[in-house]
Amino acid sequence: MKKLWVLLVIVVLVFTFSMCHKADNEAFENSQYGYDPRLSGGMATTFDNGKDAFGQGADGLSARQQEIFGKGDNLFSQTFVSGHAYIYGGLGPIYVNTSCGNCHHNEAKGTPTVGGSNSSLLVRLSILGEDGFGGPLGIPGFGTQLQNRAVTNVQPEGGVSINYKDSVVNYPDGSTITLHIPSYAITNPYMSLPANYMFSARMAPMTFGLGLLENIPEATILQRADPNDADGDGISGRANYVYDPYSKKTSIGRFGWKANVPNLLVQVASAAQQDMGVTNYVFPQESSYGQTQYSAAANDDKMVDSLLNYLVFYTQTLAVPARRGFDDSAALQGATIFTQIKCTSCHIETVQTGTNVTIAPLNNQRIHPYTDLLLHDMGSALSDNRPDYLASGNEWRTAPLWGIGLLGIVNGSTYYLHDGRARSAEEAILWHGGEAANAKSNFMNLSAQDRNKLLKFIASL
Repeated sequence: MKKLWVLLVIVVLVFTFSMCHKADNEAFENSQYGYDPRLSGGMATTFDNGKDAFGQGADGLSARQQEIFGKGDNLFSQTFVSGHAYIYGGLGPIYVNTSCGNCHHNEAKGTPTVGGSNSSLLVRLSILGEDGFGGPLGIPGFGTQLQNRAVTNVQPEGGVSINYKDSVVNYPDGSTITLHIPSYAITNPYMSLPANYMFSARMAPMTFGLGLLENIPEATILQRADPNDADGDGISGRANYVYDPYSKKTSIGRFGWKANVPNLLVQVASAAQQDMGVTNYVFPQESSYGQTQYSAAANDDKMVDSLLNYLVFYTQTLAVPARRGFDDSAALQGATIFTQIKCTSCHIETVQTGTNVTIAPLNNQRIHPYTDLLLHDMGSALSDNRPDYLASGNEWRTAPLWGIGLLGIVNGSTYYLHDGRARSAEEAILWHGGEAANAKSNFMNLSAQDRNKLLKFIASL
C-alpha cells in the first residue's frame, strides 16, 4: 500500500511539472510574438546552456538517426593517425590538425593560433586568376590552403607568424576601447612562394544549426539579395555561387566565411581532405598531389564512405541553443535597439526552413539565425584582398549570431570574426565597415547605457 502511495505521488508531481512547462510554453506562444521566441532552432532547439550547449542532438530524430548521430559525435572528436589504421587512418602526409574537435572546440570555435594541437586558425592561399570552375587559383606547390603540419619524414608547407598592434577607438561620449590589428606572415616555406600571392586567415566556425541553414530554400535567400542596392538603403547583399565537386554543378554558397561552400557534404569532405589530409569519396585526391611530399600509397587510405556520412549527419543535426534573457528588461530593450540601429538589415532574425521529409527537426521550422547568408562589403579594415568565387576581398557572408552569447561558457574564451581578431562582441561591431558603417556609427553614438543593453541582447542569443 505504501508503494502505491509513493507511486501516486510521483505521478502527480510529474503531471504537475509537465503542466507547468506546457503552460510556460503556451505563455510564450500566446505572447506578443505569436510564437515561442526562445526556440532559435525551432524543433532543433536545446535548452542546455552549459559547457555542452553546442553538442546536443536535435529532438525528433528516429532511433536509427540517434544512433548515426552518436557515431558522428564519436568521430568528430576522434584523432586520426597516419598509415593504414583500421578505421581512423589516412592522416596527412601534410595537414592542419588531427581531428575535427581540435579546431572546433566543443563544437564551437577555438583559439586564433596556428600550428598547435588546439589551434583553430588556417590559411587560404591563391594567386591572381581563377581555376577552371571560377574559384581561387591555387599556388603551384601549395594549392589553396597552407598545410602547416606533416607526418614523420615529410616537410610542412610552412608556418605562420601572427602579430598584433593596438588601435584605440574613441566613442563620442569619451569612452575608449582597444582593438587588435593582426598581421600575418608565412615562415619557413618548404619552397619559394611567388610574388604577390594572396593570403587569408580563417577561424574554424561554430558547427551547430548547420542543417537548418542548409535547408533554407535558395529562393528565400535570394529574396534578401539586393546587389545593386535598388532600395537605396546602403545594403547590397548578394549571393555567392560556387562549384560543387560532388554534383559537378554550380550551386549557391551557404557555408564558409565567404559563402564559398555549397552544402555540408562538401564542407565536411573538404575539411577532412584539406585540414587532416584524409581523402574520401568527394575528394579522393591527396591535398599534396603534385608536390614533392605526395605519396600515392597514402592516397589509398581513404575515409570509409559511411564514416563521412556519419560526420555529415552529425553536423546537420546539432541543435541550436535557445535564446535566453526574456526576464531581463535591459536585454529586451537591447533587442529593440539592435533593430533601430539597422543591424537587422543583414542579421535577419527569422526565416523558415524548407521541406525535409527524412530529418523531422529540420522540416519547415521557424528559426532565428540572425543571418541572411549573403555576401556584404565589410570595408577595407576587414578585407583579406583575396577573391573567392564571386566574393571580393572586402566581402564576407553575414555570420549567424545564434548561440553567440554562450561561446565564453562553452569555450572559456571569446574570439569573433573570420580570423578571431575581435575578443568581444563589442570589438566585432567596431570592426564593421563598408555596408555596415552606418550601423557601427549608430552603435557608437548610443549612450553607454544603451550600448550595454544591445550587448546584453547579443549575449542572450
